[in-house]
Amino acid sequence: MSTNFTLADRALPGDPPASPAQVPSDTDLLDAYSRTVSGVVDRVAPAVVSVEVHHRRRGGSPREQQGHGSGFVFTPDGFILTNSHVAHGATKTDVAFPDGRRLHATLVGDDPDTDLAVLRVDAPAQVTAPLGDSAALRVGQVVIAIGNPLGFQSTVTAGVVSALGRSFRSVSGRLIDNVIQTDAALNPGNSGGPLLDSRGTVVGVNTAVILPAQGICFAVAVSTVKLVVGQLIAYGHVRRARIGVGGQNVSLPRLAVRAHRLIQPSGVLITTVEAGSPAARAGLQPGDIIVAFDRQPVHGIDDLHRLLTSDRIGAATTVAAVRKAERLELSITATETLQPQP
Repeated sequence: MSTNFTLADRALPGDPPASPAQVPSDTDLLDAYSRTVSGVVDRVAPAVVSVEVHHRRRGGSPREQQGHGSGFVFTPDGFILTNSHVAHGATKTDVAFPDGRRLHATLVGDDPDTDLAVLRVDAPAQVTAPLGDSAALRVGQVVIAIGNPLGFQSTVTAGVVSALGRSFRSVSGRLIDNVIQTDAALNPGNSGGPLLDSRGTVVGVNTAVILPAQGICFAVAVSTVKLVVGQLIAYGHVRRARIGVGGQNVSLPRLAVRAHRLIQPSGVLITTVEAGSPAARAGLQPGDIIVAFDRQPVHGIDDLHRLLTSDRIGAATTVAAVRKAERLELSITATETLQPQP
């Protein structure tokens, strides 16, 4: 195997030693880092907004409860991304821009299962925060967060990507997959703000911190964002499939695993079957254990949720279940998840 290189790539006898001036000093490196962070802030901060919401108090109180979060404009026609837990159920939503503008925002759609929401203001955007590529992230890479923690508008923090591929359970109980862990400091009020790479593109939407831990913060990856926002804008919600069962995770008996040559030791025990649902029409019964859906193994409820995507709606497939000593392969056609009425 040969290696191609030029004479400039290696030192020759008699060449003078490399000058120390060619090696960047610590000051030069820190200045370069500072210029990178400042450049990102200069470009993106004008697109980051403070989201101010009003919610009805529980118990019938006439006074409304106020809340705050962050968001960012991501299209020139005024669409704003934020967290679902910031915007969901608000009776009134306003957004404040760094330039002093304060505008009423309408909720286009939200998805508690991924903790994402889209707002819109009736004004063209002068600056937008472009969506980047979270698949290109590497652990240790520098990231920058901009938001409004505790009401302090346009606060900037920086850190690194601490881990990739985390899972985080949303308020709805579903797992959010492919979550970014970062040590860029986040506090209440940062929710919904952008997590940016050194080029100033959005790689995540800041969503949560673990208290009282320090430096353990999470952001929904922009790869998930791109899958969700189109449906939120088109439908106001994310279309997901359903089969109409209630269930719980359960371990499979060893004899059943060996007898049916299963590759997983657990499944979903069906506790309830809705009348007239796809599961009822397929012949599933309480007590059955779902072990596969569309030929994909099902270890538990989270696996089943991941498989019930919008492309399963109206499409005939198979569900495998263990009923006592018998393994069943049943045809099933999922329907769309019913949306709660406002």
